[in-house]
Amino acid sequence: MELNASYTSFVAVGDSFTEGMSDLLADGTYRGWADILAARLAVRSPGFRYANLAVRGKLIGQIVDEQVEAAAGLRADVVTLVGGLNDTLRPKCDMGMVRGRLEEAVQRLAPTCKQLVLMRSPGRSGPVFDRFRPRVEALFALIDDLAGQHGAAVVDLYSAPSIADPRMWDVDRLHLAAEGHRRVAEAVWQTLGLPAELDWRARMPATAPP
Repeated sequence: MELNASYTSFVAVGDSFTEGMSDLLADGTYRGWADILAARLAVRSPGFRYANLAVRGKLIGQIVDEQVEAAAGLRADVVTLVGGLNDTLRPKCDMGMVRGRLEEAVQRLAPTCKQLVLMRSPGRSGPVFDRFRPRVEALFALIDDLAGQHGAAVVDLYSAPSIADPRMWDVDRLHLAAEGHRRVAEAVWQTLGLPAELDWRARMPATAPP
């Protein structure tokens, strides 16, 4: 992995996890971890360029067809690609198709940027997630394999108990809240080789029972 203290551009590709949901700002817009990361990178690089192409609800095929070519054309220093989880959580999922489309995306994006970042998404225990856990873990194994083949970095949120804390999530239990977004941004920041500003893996302090 090429580590560079100065990144001048960033493009985010994916679904609602990257678009940024449930972290509502005063002006009525949403902010996600990619927005937080971009703001921090911009402080270090005058003229910084940022595009968030992620759209809520997108499956991996839609991400590849609608976002990847545009992202490749921007030739950014950093590209993040997070997708496939929406597919795996559906009752019927063709994992061969997911593998093929994700591989297609990585092969297209990796040569166009300084650093491609993939992600093992966070998971919360529950009947829905637990039902599809083997399929999700197969997706993450594929991500690790593709990263090794193409020199991409992997942010492993799945193995961090801190991100599974209910306080990291919105009431819908599907999207991260403000603290969750802040920690994911920090995790990517550190993966890019930039100096740590907080321990994103640290557990939240205990709170008194209601």
